Amino acid sequence: MPPGDVAPLFVGIVFFLVTGAVLIFRGPLGKALARRLEGNPGPSPELEARIHDLEFRLAEGERDRAELAERIEFAERMLLKANDRPREIGR
Repeated sequence: MPPGDVAPLFVGIVFFLVTGAVLIFRGPLGKALARRLEGNPGPSPELEARIHDLEFRLAEGERDRAELAERIEFAERMLLKANDRPREIGR
């Protein structure tokens, strides 16, 4: 091979780049790009259902936290009332 002949090297590099691109685009990345090109960039129905479930759980947790805060405030008021009452001697 003459020193100035780069054609075999170029062909080898192109072969490996094309092979790598094919392997990458046949995987999850290629499938995601295909969905995007088809005009369906939104999340899958399973993902939407999971997001809805997590939002429901978050709202439920916030309601529970508010209820617990109310109960703590009530208990604090009852303790303050109990401490404010005069104590009987002998007890």
